[in-house]
Amino acid sequence: MASENVESKMAELNMDGTAATGAGTTASANPTDKPKKQDKERKNQQTSQKGLKPAKQPQVKKPVVNQDTKQITVSKSEDLAEWYQQVILKAEMLEFTDVPGCYIYLPRSYHIWELIRDFFDLRIKAMGVENSYFPLFISEANLQREKDHVEGFAAEVAWVTEGGKTKLDKKLAVRPTSETAMYSYYAKKIRSHRDLPLKLNQWNNVVRWEFKHAVPFLRSREFLWQEGHTAHLTEAEAGKEVLEILDHYAAIYEDLLAVPVVKGRKTVNEQFPGAHYTTTIEGFIPAVGRGIQAATSHCLGQHFAKMFEIKIEDPSQKEGEKKEKIFPWQNSWGFTTRSIGVMIMIHGDDKGVVIPPRVSNVQVIVVVVGITAKTTEEEKTTLLDKGVEIKKTLKSAGLRVELDDREGYSPGFKFAEWELKGVPLRLELGPKDLEKSVVATARRDTGAKGSIPLASLTSDVPKLLDTIQADMLKKASDEFAAHRKIVREWKDFVPTLNDKNVILVPHCAGGECEDQIKEDSAGTVPGQEVDAKAPSMGAKSLCIPAEQPEEIKEGQKCINPKCGKDAAHWVLFGRSY
Repeated sequence: MASENVESKMAELNMDGTAATGAGTTASANPTDKPKKQDKERKNQQTSQKGLKPAKQPQVKKPVVNQDTKQITVSKSEDLAEWYQQVILKAEMLEFTDVPGCYIYLPRSYHIWELIRDFFDLRIKAMGVENSYFPLFISEANLQREKDHVEGFAAEVAWVTEGGKTKLDKKLAVRPTSETAMYSYYAKKIRSHRDLPLKLNQWNNVVRWEFKHAVPFLRSREFLWQEGHTAHLTEAEAGKEVLEILDHYAAIYEDLLAVPVVKGRKTVNEQFPGAHYTTTIEGFIPAVGRGIQAATSHCLGQHFAKMFEIKIEDPSQKEGEKKEKIFPWQNSWGFTTRSIGVMIMIHGDDKGVVIPPRVSNVQVIVVVVGITAKTTEEEKTTLLDKGVEIKKTLKSAGLRVELDDREGYSPGFKFAEWELKGVPLRLELGPKDLEKSVVATARRDTGAKGSIPLASLTSDVPKLLDTIQADMLKKASDEFAAHRKIVREWKDFVPTLNDKNVILVPHCAGGECEDQIKEDSAGTVPGQEVDAKAPSMGAKSLCIPAEQPEEIKEGQKCINPKCGKDAAHWVLFGRSY
């Protein structure tokens, strides 16, 4: 069931990446492996692979995908873990390697990352942020300079202890994040208040050697991200940037990926190790009713500045006064390739991935149909030439377009393949369409059909893509809103959680209380009624939403009956990745 513990399911499927490269190879492009019979009617074209029989899964400990069919063989609602594995491999989003938790980002997914990078890079450069690159390796001495920080990452750090056949005198950490790699430079660079603000960003890879089950995109041992590190004269300046970055992160999800998020602040229990405070955007995976941390923007305060002795003379002091040293306020903020996995899980369906138009590497696929044994060579040439012309016309309008004019493949086979790959819009051109000077349209998100005059392609197709983008965000937003419930009493906490919801509750924001709630909502408390089909993991705080549903009333108590303290905020709780 989709409500099962997904990590456990991923473990059963060996989602840690132990398969050899090629495990996810899809159906061969060799014409002998394809369905040869042409579909005569468009209404039959969606039964694309009737002639293909699924092969039995081999009994090996690898995430092997059936290579005789491109179809998704399980329902997303019934087995999310197996569905996710099939989708990312068969849609050619990602490939496994022989290194557990490390993956190949194929062009279809890497293109999404490139567009995210371009979108965000433009915005941070407008804020005065410059790109840079710092080493992959961090000395043990530097990594350990901030105690809380290193304790937060200690279990995940990968260490290099040998170079060739020689043992290193001092082991080197492979960066899990770059605060400690960068701030020695900041101490050299920042000598005066005139050197502030200092704003640097990196686009790089990091390694966190987690021992939990890896889930491609969502939680891997190596991933791509950007990490910004800035230093400011005042707390107010730092705080302003923290929120501005958070807005940009939300825009990536909502404007590009069509994924709704909730902005908020992490509780002390959940904030970044060593941070003054952490702001976050939180997403939601409806299929399992879980929240997921989408991105974070941290105010580090002056902690790291003190550890690395980044200090300047106080510019507010008057002449003649003793010059006192002060510490800058620092921020760090990061956005990762986890976003691609979130997008896939939210929008995908039983046909495959569904990619929003703004990030799809192919926005429009043109498919020539209706060519049969009775079609003359002249008619065939006319159709194919018109297909090429449509592709060129739409490309000249700035769209990403491909033409599928492969011979020997039925239209239904082609349709299903492009649906699997998530292309937002399909244009079909057949003899009757050409007679009417139109193309037939099929939306990937809804399956809705229509037609567009050939004369208005350059105006109507972009409009339709914009509509698809907006509709995808609205659908996901409505679903998230429907599963965000207000709970005022503890007796309703677990049942509401088990209905695949995240919940807003009055809470004291205390760490021990959070831990108690996590334990008591995990189905381990004697006498507690728990749905046997519901996930067993407890709920944790996701964030203190920036937009509170209502004011906390005077004397209102924390929802935890074992707490007894007054509530401080409405806090979003949920089971999460």
